[in-house]
Amino acid sequence: MSEAIAAEQHDVLIVGAGFAGLRLLDLMRCQGRRARVLEAGDGVGGTWYWNRYPGARCDVESMQYSYQFDPALEAQWDWSERYAAQPEILAYAEAVAERLDLTRDIRFGTRVRSAVWDGALWRLESEDGAAFEAPICIMATGCLSAPNVPDLPGLKDFSGPVHHTGHWPHEGVDFSGQRVGVIGTGSSGIQSIPRIARQAASLTVFQRTANFAVPAWNRPLSEAERASVRAEYAALRARQKRSPNAIDRPGPVGSAAQTSAEARQAEFEARWEAGGLPFLSAFDDLLLDPQANAWAANFVRARIREIVQDPATAELLCPTDLIGCKRLCVEIGYFETFNLPHVRLVDLRPGDGGRGGIETVTPGGLRAAGETFELDALVLATGFDAMTGALLRIDVRGEGGRSLRQDWAEGPASYLGLMVAGYPNLFTVTGPQSPSVLTNMIVSIEQHCEWIADAVAALEARGASRMAAEDSAQAAWTEANAAMAEGSMREACGSWYRGANIPGKSAVYMPYVGGFPAYTEALEGITARGYEGFSFA
Repeated sequence: MSEAIAAEQHDVLIVGAGFAGLRLLDLMRCQGRRARVLEAGDGVGGTWYWNRYPGARCDVESMQYSYQFDPALEAQWDWSERYAAQPEILAYAEAVAERLDLTRDIRFGTRVRSAVWDGALWRLESEDGAAFEAPICIMATGCLSAPNVPDLPGLKDFSGPVHHTGHWPHEGVDFSGQRVGVIGTGSSGIQSIPRIARQAASLTVFQRTANFAVPAWNRPLSEAERASVRAEYAALRARQKRSPNAIDRPGPVGSAAQTSAEARQAEFEARWEAGGLPFLSAFDDLLLDPQANAWAANFVRARIREIVQDPATAELLCPTDLIGCKRLCVEIGYFETFNLPHVRLVDLRPGDGGRGGIETVTPGGLRAAGETFELDALVLATGFDAMTGALLRIDVRGEGGRSLRQDWAEGPASYLGLMVAGYPNLFTVTGPQSPSVLTNMIVSIEQHCEWIADAVAALEARGASRMAAEDSAQAAWTEANAAMAEGSMREACGSWYRGANIPGKSAVYMPYVGGFPAYTEALEGITARGYEGFSFA
């Protein structure tokens, strides 16, 4: 019988060294706790460490996609563009880690295999055989950090390189002179396709579902613009927290249904010319009134038809869903790319058993839509097992050996996206049923990290050793979240918000749709009432 692995002892274990893990480590240190971060990668940054595909960029303006806890950092960091690209965001995360001397408490190259509660401690084991123990475990594993590699027949037989956008080679990829196929036209596809087209001899884009995208109109930021934002950062942060998606942006001008056709068209034009996600907040009924939504969707379709020269290709690129029920994408030259003579769009909407209409991958390409395509390289822009994927890839065991995989087999249930009943002292950052991916993620991350730090301090102040979500509170929150989603047009189509991109995943709408301010009010009320719905022992 093999001996148990001797475990490192800590006060707090944190899984993940993205923006959440970095903030948590600093907070735990400030409380005098011995904390260790376990990170699968060889550096900090989380999603911005792994997603190095060409064109990778945040869809929230850079000066808003940043930490709020350090005014000096806000004043000193210079963002170069309106929408920061991956290298700059990664450099920012690295600078924060260096500024706070965080890396000495991060164990890199450590992918956690299991996390088991023994009644007093969480015991984590990594794939390399190391073990760690602490009474508190915080999962900062990210919402979009488990790449979804589709089960395409013959994929292993392909003779050329296969790259997933969510796990891109750090040395980069040179597609010069190659025949490249890209599968997927979600956010990563929309960002990478224009850049890949610049190099490839030919580019074939395989699309199962067209997605709505609005222009970024990205550009360098002037020093005057940066200085203007810095001068009012406190006010900007306050406005972010009052915004449904935690982004400071122009609010709705009223109801689309109660606005004249001319004024409505003018507002859509103005939002389009301004660029970015604020397009979807032009009117307050775009996600409530089907007719209002149709006006917005038709406006974007009309712009696609104006940009794409071939009418047949333009129609294939026009989404048929409601706008906003899937994640709205922000693009830079995406639709124009299909005007290039060496770029072809292949429509796979008829589908084939969830495989997107791709019949098989061959050593020299693939067969799809009744045609054979010869390819030298294949790019999978197929997204992530969102919200729950990264956490469920760890074998998490709670009270009595219960399994999180089994508990969530019919869809995730949590209390506030922060804890799961039956898993004491286990916290989740931006977990399912919190606003998370429907918001500016870094704002939601900071909120959760600070709440968790306060909860850990409250646990100690009460002289308790255990904090847990109560079953009844979790059931009520989960039920309320589901009811709210059913009343929203966001649930009106199959999207990764509902796990629709993962075969066999239960179709449960995972994010909280009530908006950041309403969630904040609920969270603060629960906390003020003595952590209502949580038990201490």
